[in-house]
Amino acid sequence: MLRFIFKRILEAIPVLFIVATITFFLLKIMPGGPFDTERPMPPEVKKAIYAYYGLDKPAWQQYAQYLERLVLHGDLGESQKYFGWTVNELLGGSLPVSVELGIEGMCFALFFGLIAGTVASLRKNTAGDYIPMSVATFGICIPSFVTGPLLILVFAIWLGWFNSSGWFFPRDRILPAMTLGLYYMAYISRLTRGGMLEILNQDFIRTARAKGASEWRIVAKHSLRGGLLSVVAFLGPAVSGIVTGSIVVEKIFEIPGTGRFFVNAAFDRDGPMLMGTTLVYAVLVVAMNLVADILAVWMNPKLRFE
Repeated sequence: MLRFIFKRILEAIPVLFIVATITFFLLKIMPGGPFDTERPMPPEVKKAIYAYYGLDKPAWQQYAQYLERLVLHGDLGESQKYFGWTVNELLGGSLPVSVELGIEGMCFALFFGLIAGTVASLRKNTAGDYIPMSVATFGICIPSFVTGPLLILVFAIWLGWFNSSGWFFPRDRILPAMTLGLYYMAYISRLTRGGMLEILNQDFIRTARAKGASEWRIVAKHSLRGGLLSVVAFLGPAVSGIVTGSIVVEKIFEIPGTGRFFVNAAFDRDGPMLMGTTLVYAVLVVAMNLVADILAVWMNPKLRFE
């Protein structure tokens, strides 16, 4: 197991290096800059600002210095729009909010997706199968930037149960988590149904039923672990989508997470902030894919650590 984890970490290093390299040079060829304004800036002022941030040096030299600070000190640089603040400080305060939102969205998706998929597999070709799978199809088809405003309209404006934005009270987490997790809940429910149906048709399940085992025992002890292998394999891509999808959800609900800085940095051409958020998201995606692989092997010992 340790050898497997160490190997995956080594494989992740070139991936993160490529992400950093591509992002850096895409920013360099992107039109506009962080200090371009409608009002012309005096040349001497602009020259001093560029010298302060090191933007007057060749691109390859800026890249080399950025990698040196990142690798040796973990320094993501200084924001070019939030003067006096480093990217580390800004992300350090907002990342916990994004992580909390991602965890809540994934818990929502797993809890309701597993229940809906399991019920559908046990009630095959009945209303208990058609209704949750229809809802799952609806969840897959509707993107989060449509789901979010619809939930705000119904539950915040019409019913008045929740706030339409903010991150102050526990109830403020419900609508963003639903918006973020609904799409993945739909996929998880369909994967759970398919995996459970495959297991429930096995000979050992028929033998258990013949011996008088209850449906609860058959599901909990004999079927669930094998039926969820496809769900565990999906967790890696799901977490990737949760991470990137939280950018949109945070903007819709005005949540003070990392997504806010990512979107604002794109509009403001804040290179260090864009680099920092991209690398943080890349690290989270790589880490969650590793966790999903470890869970898959733990649930199915026949798999090998290749």
